[in-house]
Amino acid sequence: MTRAFLVVMDSVGCGGAPDAAAFGDEGANTLAHIAAECAAGRAERGRSGPLALPVLDGLGLGAAIRLASGDAAPGLGADPSGRWGAASEVSPGKDTPSGHWELAGVPVPWDWHYFPRTEPAFPDDLIEQVRTKAGTGGILGNRHASGTVILQELGAEHMRTGWPICYTSADSVFQVAAHEEAFGLDRLLALCESIAPTLHAMNVGRVIARPFVGSPETGFTRTSNRHDYAIAPPSPTLCDWVQGAGRRVQAVGKIGDIFSMQGIDEVRKGSDAELMGHLGDYVDTAPEGSLTFANFVEFDSLYGHRRDVAGYARALEWFDAGIGRLLPRLRPGDLMCFTADHGNDPTWHGTDHTRERVPVLLAGCGAGPLGLCAFADVAATLACHLGVPAAPPGRSLL
Repeated sequence: MTRAFLVVMDSVGCGGAPDAAAFGDEGANTLAHIAAECAAGRAERGRSGPLALPVLDGLGLGAAIRLASGDAAPGLGADPSGRWGAASEVSPGKDTPSGHWELAGVPVPWDWHYFPRTEPAFPDDLIEQVRTKAGTGGILGNRHASGTVILQELGAEHMRTGWPICYTSADSVFQVAAHEEAFGLDRLLALCESIAPTLHAMNVGRVIARPFVGSPETGFTRTSNRHDYAIAPPSPTLCDWVQGAGRRVQAVGKIGDIFSMQGIDEVRKGSDAELMGHLGDYVDTAPEGSLTFANFVEFDSLYGHRRDVAGYARALEWFDAGIGRLLPRLRPGDLMCFTADHGNDPTWHGTDHTRERVPVLLAGCGAGPLGLCAFADVAATLACHLGVPAAPPGRSLL
């Protein structure tokens, strides 16, 4: 019996999505543009020189970029020793649930609801429900915003009034930020859980609790106690297929939240540095026949949305080094897949995700091209490797 590891590098797209123009993202390419900025000496903060990803590039990352988009990625030109390809998404969105569900074999069958770019952004009846359930005189925010920026703008007023900070983004989300101590973490989580059914009925994909700490004097910082209350997938996913075959499914990062714990046996969370440790533990200890499904979010949350090219490059190089230490510990017969859920080009306009193809890199099954494929093919491939039945529409790449 063998094991499978599905590792999502959140937002690490490689350009070339055939429908990118429909999303205003024609020409976006997260990896190629970061590599170009590094090669030009414009990403020197905390690192230096061309983008150096020897492990991922050795598996075929540079080749996947060229296949996906035709764009050059300076520094990523290795002769691949793994299986490599690039996948396109069909779900009508470029958000976290859409990407992850489709990678797990289930394209999204509906259109998400997105809040308008107006101020206020939310309908009065929703505001009233949040205010009532929070037990406060009102809410703060009520608009599209960067999560880190809005804390600095409204954190002090939140501390003074006790009102939750509510905001949204280009994704189908309703986010609630509150101070872990002054407002209370348990109170924040209970509030988000209580309003989630209303938001889900509107086809809003996620209600996200965004706890933070700090003070007006020292500034405010989000903590790792974030929790997503997501709509459950509309049909069984790869996680359910594996679990239904009597196998274990381990989730690393926010995977449990994204799938509403559907098909998940065990969850480990933390910062990306902590998640690398958790993934390593599972490489060493996960039972035979199991699936370990991981998401590393900080490429997206800390660097993509903030349009921080140097930070993104630094995170990629850190991740590459960490993976380099894990791959030699895989057991014979194991398969580890590296992919992404969407793009978030830090050189692009705005602060939103970008519609892109994503790399698909396989370690543990030889070398050679996989070609252009679909997100759902990732699920079918891992299911085939594990010997569990898969549902359409994906096809195994093996």
